Amino acid sequence: MISIADTLNDIIKSYPLIEEGLSKGIINYSAFAREIRPQIEKKLYKSIKEGAIVMALKRISEKLAKSKTKNQAINLTDLTVRSNLSEFTFQNSKTLPEKTRQLFNQIATKQDIVCTLSEGIRETTFIASSEITENIKKIFKEEVMATNINNLSSVTIRLPKEVVYMPGVYYQILKMLAWENINVIEILSTYTELTIIVESGNVEKTFSVLKNLTF
Repeated sequence: MISIADTLNDIIKSYPLIEEGLSKGIINYSAFAREIRPQIEKKLYKSIKEGAIVMALKRISEKLAKSKTKNQAINLTDLTVRSNLSEFTFQNSKTLPEKTRQLFNQIATKQDIVCTLSEGIRETTFIASSEITENIKKIFKEEVMATNINNLSSVTIRLPKEVVYMPGVYYQILKMLAWENINVIEILSTYTELTIIVESGNVEKTFSVLKNLTF
């Protein structure tokens, strides 16, 4: 039988910002209970007292707060910011790999530039320094471009190796950025690095959020 707590958990999981608010104790239980009471009653097919929802919310909040406190052991202090970046996304084709090799051969001697690629099933994205955007446009001019976004910046986080096996790390990072209304354009990752691409106007705010984030 589905309980009020089960239904609440499903609702809260759909709203990460609410979950964060509950863990910090800044959500008005009564107001939130009134808001979601119709959803709960619809799922349970019966009338539910507001007080029962409030009590369930308090228990969930306590559990979230304890979980958050338990995990606060890692500080994200090793951050690197890069600016003047552009994103190019092309549809995958038989000729794309060879042109990618041409690009990297052309820029092999250039220093202090960014050029990374992320290859998906149907498309490939390049994040590159603005000084090589003309190289990309010329080499890939015959390819089908899905998008080109300029005026981007990146914040790269160096993560401890143990974080790789810690559930929810990326979720916590992205949740806090969403909480601050920061739009993430792209995400790139390696074994111990996570790079977040944002519009240049958001890079200082992004850096500030990540610098103060702990697990």
